[in-house]
Amino acid sequence: MNAPDRMVPGRLAAPEPSAAASPAGARAAPLVLVVDDEIRSQDALRRTLDEDFEVMTAGDTAAARQVLERHPVAVILCDQRMPGQSGIEFLKEVRDTWPDVVRIVISGYTDSEDIIAGINDAGIFQYVLKPWMPDHLLTTVRSAVEARQLQGGLQRLDLELRTPAPVLRQRTADRLQRARAAFGFDRIERAPGSPLGEVCDVAARAARYDLSVLVLGESGTGKELLARAIHYASPRAGGAFVVENCAAITDTLLESELFGHKRGAFTGAFEDHIGLFQRAHGGTVFLDEIGETSPAFQVRLLRVLQEGEVRPVGGARAVPVDVRVVAATHRKLDEEVRAGRFREDLYYRIAGITLTMPPLRERPGDIEPVARRLLAEVSGELGRPEVTLSREAIACLAAYPWPGNIRELRNEIGRAVALSDRDRIGPEAFSPKVRHGAVGLMVAEHPAGSTALHGTGTLQERLDTLEAAVLRDVLLRHRWNKTHAARELGLSRVGLRAKLLRFGLEPANHRERAA
Repeated sequence: MNAPDRMVPGRLAAPEPSAAASPAGARAAPLVLVVDDEIRSQDALRRTLDEDFEVMTAGDTAAARQVLERHPVAVILCDQRMPGQSGIEFLKEVRDTWPDVVRIVISGYTDSEDIIAGINDAGIFQYVLKPWMPDHLLTTVRSAVEARQLQGGLQRLDLELRTPAPVLRQRTADRLQRARAAFGFDRIERAPGSPLGEVCDVAARAARYDLSVLVLGESGTGKELLARAIHYASPRAGGAFVVENCAAITDTLLESELFGHKRGAFTGAFEDHIGLFQRAHGGTVFLDEIGETSPAFQVRLLRVLQEGEVRPVGGARAVPVDVRVVAATHRKLDEEVRAGRFREDLYYRIAGITLTMPPLRERPGDIEPVARRLLAEVSGELGRPEVTLSREAIACLAAYPWPGNIRELRNEIGRAVALSDRDRIGPEAFSPKVRHGAVGLMVAEHPAGSTALHGTGTLQERLDTLEAAVLRDVLLRHRWNKTHAARELGLSRVGLRAKLLRFGLEPANHRERAA
């Protein structure tokens, strides 16, 4: 065998890497050092690894020491049998001098004494036998790099834990405060007097107590937002909030995702998996679309909620869990129970408190504040923070029934921002569905709508005619009770009075009240 006293750098390696060698802020690939006295073995290993890693090679242990002294090696692959010092002996030295380097032995021999010495003395990560398979070797090195990164994270965590306890408590309190501000009930956009306000008030009171909550409502009404707000207003706010859509996956995968599984429990279960219930221990689990689950899964979920423990799929031992469950569905679960499609005992288990999110069409007063909040979010994401909505655009949005609720409204606003060249978006930027649907609804519901649609005048004059007709019809229906009318329209009494004065609908005597 040849033992050339030289170092052969890999394709990406450089003898003297410098800060100028890569762009500022670029993250270099992990460096792998191959130590082998055979040039062909070096080349084969380098070709296998250099797509994912920076690779340097050394023909003997002396050259390898030079690399270790001068470069931040992440993983070392060392041949076991070389002239002079063996691979195991060299890796013992590496363990003492460069303990952060992950050590892998490559050998064509299965000497049990070498393997034992490698594990006990050199602390090797893996023992790879020749002839090695490229895919297996690449997977092994990737795992070694990941192990090194995890070890570094544990070391940083250890340093963090040495921080004085009062400082850690303050950091935790600050982070929790930021989370509560970001996901609290105030972040659920609504107008004064909105029916959603009462829902949030009840939810805020319920959040203080460790009761299960069932949230009903159409798709897109913000059920997850309400569930998250409940979590951060509860004593469990310091714990995890995890989400699972029960309609998105099959029963088998859903059980695995929620309760976990053991290695070999089913085809594809290559390692143990910790379920969401265990990850959320001390926190909250949000089960969206629970009405879509099968009766068989409902039985398993009921047992978990009753016993307070989960049994991973394929596991022999149950694991205690302490979680609060917030469930949601677009179905009317009481009707599903009567129809025999949902278990009655599970229904009463999850419906400790039931809240209903009203659809957007039942709270038209919320459309303007919700639209403005969504516009700020979407325009920021698309790089156009200066975009605003015109008064005519708001009126158009308020007149559309929004069957897809807030999700549909967000999509419409995103479309308008993307397709409009103006900084002030008008109703012409909306899709034909929204423009025609808004006008059609107003014409169908209000006699003045036909005049506004087919008559003359500017767009603003026609919208004013429609708005005045809506106000008059609501007031007549409530016999001019402004409190009730304002509540239906999502306005304050002051706001309603201002609109009445603007449109000349505040009569000197209320003869119309008795009409």
